[in-house]
Amino acid sequence: MRISVEDPLTLAIAPPKDETPEEKETREQAEIEARRISEAIDEQIRQERTALKKKKKSVKVLLLGQSESGKSATLKNFQLQHARREWAEERASWRTVIYLNLIRNIIKVLDILGREMALVEGEKRPGSTSMDYLSDSDDETVVRGFAYRFLDKHRFMQRRLGPLRSIQTDLENKLGPESQEVRSTTSISATPFDSAGSQPLPKRPSRDFGINSTNGWKSALEKLRPSMMASPRLQKRNDNDHNEITDVLVACKETMLNLWQDPVVQQVLSHRKTKIEDSPGFFMNDIDRIVSYDYEPSDNDIVRARLRTVGVQEHKVVMDESNGKEWLLYDVGGTRSSRVAWASYFDDVDAIIFLCPISCFDEQLREDRRINRLEDSYLLWKSVCSSRILSKTEIILFLNKCDLLNNKIKRGLCIKDHIPSYGSRKNDTITVMRYFQQHFKEISKQYSPEPRPFFIHFTSVIDTKATAATLSVVEESILRTHLRNADLL
Repeated sequence: MRISVEDPLTLAIAPPKDETPEEKETREQAEIEARRISEAIDEQIRQERTALKKKKKSVKVLLLGQSESGKSATLKNFQLQHARREWAEERASWRTVIYLNLIRNIIKVLDILGREMALVEGEKRPGSTSMDYLSDSDDETVVRGFAYRFLDKHRFMQRRLGPLRSIQTDLENKLGPESQEVRSTTSISATPFDSAGSQPLPKRPSRDFGINSTNGWKSALEKLRPSMMASPRLQKRNDNDHNEITDVLVACKETMLNLWQDPVVQQVLSHRKTKIEDSPGFFMNDIDRIVSYDYEPSDNDIVRARLRTVGVQEHKVVMDESNGKEWLLYDVGGTRSSRVAWASYFDDVDAIIFLCPISCFDEQLREDRRINRLEDSYLLWKSVCSSRILSKTEIILFLNKCDLLNNKIKRGLCIKDHIPSYGSRKNDTITVMRYFQQHFKEISKQYSPEPRPFFIHFTSVIDTKATAATLSVVEESILRTHLRNADLL
């Protein structure tokens, strides 16, 4: 018996041996049509998978700007509007952060007061020859033409509020690097991420490490929130720490109020041109309200609270207004040494919200006192606009801290004294805002690789109501861009 070695499948699909030319043509046409239908089905499946992936793709927004420009406050406004449950869970933890901010405010005033008192005391010592300080009496000293009358109560306030220094140290150790400001930098460039334009982008940190749990103020809050897995002993210790801080602050409350309301202290701060109320995390006008055993931070308190962003912080929100689409918001550290990490988030971002605090025209970077903050923002804006990687990315400009700008102009600060190019324009808030708007617009137009829309908003992001209205407009614009890029619009 002879056994065939041919493949059974080959035998099954082989044409009949006695096939006529007409039958062959009919068979081949049928095979062509079958292949066409099969390929059409495969293409439909591929398109449906692609469309499904596009629908599931998150909207990615990057918040950029120098340190203390308002990026974290903007992120908190997003969370306030769209992540109320998480916002409520974190509310109690912000109380400790706000107390740290207040203690820092107090310590700053005490340090300034202490330096002036030490100079006065130095002039009273025998053998003093300095001509900068002239004693008029035992209690009053003329300092560079200013008469300060320091009394025993000022020395008492220094002693009474001394314990706050150790509490500040304990809180900073507990919260970690997010609680401490950078006062120096190893980077001499405003835009260390520029080199990424001609080189492969640096890899983004792995999701396995949890960006929002290892960097930024989110990780600091986690250290304050009671864990469900924590032992009763540990929870009791945390409660005791919290109560001890409140006890000290309540005991010092009257002295803190007296310090801030003291005419001589205000005179010293005024003559030194120290406007502590312009700084982030200022709560000295709220002492009577927040130093209380039953204090619960308000939404505005949380947005105003200051914790530095370290590294890159990712926050996820699901917005009902965009049919439940997930948004990923990235808040990046803004100090010069932190900016090198920005480029790794440029490649697939839908939009950038760039924040420039226009009130800082007379200020220097905290980490490099030689650099004007507004000039630094100009350099950053120029670099972001000129990036080819971002040529298709929607960039939205927030000219922030307009409230502080208005306050400075009302106090008599002249823009032209700090920005010579401002010239003889009127020194009023509206004119100044328009000047900055036009300058940023010209930079965008000159340095963008291709024409792009210019979206600008004047903001004070610590104003939660006004910012909610602004974000509503911004979110709609970003979502339309995202859908258009995904061919879903």
